[in-house]
Amino acid sequence: MSKLRYIPLHTETTVQLKTLIAQHENQPGALLPLLHAVQAKFGYIPSDVVAPIARALNLSRAEVHGVVTYYHHFHEHKPGKHVIQICLAEACQSCGSEALLKQAETELGCTVHSTRADQAVTLEAVYCLGLCASSPAMQVGERLFGRMDNQKLRSLLNQLELSA
Repeated sequence: MSKLRYIPLHTETTVQLKTLIAQHENQPGALLPLLHAVQAKFGYIPSDVVAPIARALNLSRAEVHGVVTYYHHFHEHKPGKHVIQICLAEACQSCGSEALLKQAETELGCTVHSTRADQAVTLEAVYCLGLCASSPAMQVGERLFGRMDNQKLRSLLNQLELSA
């Protein structure tokens, strides 16, 4: 009997989720690969997939939700076309990342952990991008940038045509 017979999702989403779960449910440590697959398919982790994933993997909803909210890679809401992440870990903070984040909010016209109304950009604070020696660091999509300052940020946003 199918583990997913009671999924309260839209039909198309249900079929896609069942397929993804079937591809991952029997592998050891299936949760992270499954969440990556869900995000790749939908662009984010819809809240209504948490319970079916938990049931399929014999986990609690809290465990699945905890993993989704712990890792900055996962999005709970559909992100903008460009996702900008600014590191606020200790090394980056000591080199000015908090001021950089405030500048980004002003330049982009949206607040941290939100998506601009035109859906062009999502701004996020994250904790460690792995560029501690090149602080402050930020990431745009998959591209990492180190030793950022206000001028470099403004130039990058202009180049990407993201300034508000």
